[in-house]
Amino acid sequence: MLGASLRRLREEVGLTREVAGFHIRASESKISRMELGRVGFKTRDVEDLLTLYGVNDDAERRALLEMVREANTPGWWHKFGDVLPAWFVTYIGLEEAASVIRTYEVQFVPGLLQTARYARSVFQLGQPDASEDEIEERVHVRMQRQERLTRKDGPRLWAVVDEAAIKRPIGGPEIMREQLRHLRDVSSLPNITLQVMPFRFGMHAAEGGAFTILRFPESDLSDVVYVEQLWGALYLDKREDIDPYLTAMEQLCVESTTPGLTTEILDALLEGL
Repeated sequence: MLGASLRRLREEVGLTREVAGFHIRASESKISRMELGRVGFKTRDVEDLLTLYGVNDDAERRALLEMVREANTPGWWHKFGDVLPAWFVTYIGLEEAASVIRTYEVQFVPGLLQTARYARSVFQLGQPDASEDEIEERVHVRMQRQERLTRKDGPRLWAVVDEAAIKRPIGGPEIMREQLRHLRDVSSLPNITLQVMPFRFGMHAAEGGAFTILRFPESDLSDVVYVEQLWGALYLDKREDIDPYLTAMEQLCVESTTPGLTTEILDALLEGL
């Protein structure tokens, strides 16, 4: 999360992105992309920015410059860049670094909780022109993302799912049965909480659609809100932008079913299939 650290340091000394860009012979937009983690980092650029921002402590500078090396080291997901859009590659990198993941889904089961067959059906519906190999690679990426959830140092996942998402028949009855059983099983894990937003509540706090909030172990880093669109995504990390999503998520958690009642709903759906 080097980009977020650079943004914090810049804001602490009251400098604009334009001034920072001029200092390293770059544009304001490049500084913006650096702070969002959407471009690679040059050691010389970061050194110059740290000097501009008044970071003179040797230990702090070394720690931040070490982050340059780490940020420029490709993650496992980069090798799938030929089948993943660049904006989603960015998301996976942020997700891998997050310690808490809170998500609200409307149309589908959250990706981190999907079975392979359910995920394959979703991709086949969403990308009808993709080849079988491309679909399989995307399924593989989704399954590999899930591996963090069962590690000792895995993230905390809190998922609120609209009732429509677990009732929408994706892939046929057999695949849905498998998916619902999987949801019931993983919801018993200590680091996973699953709630359902039932139809009976009508309008609710997140009528705007699905979103994900990522929180990081470093206390000085802001949360990142991820809002996926049809052909892109929004990444929000300014306090005034993320506060409405934090409020909406808190309200969703209050209004949705308890984990115990969620299990009962899943069991009832399984009986009906």
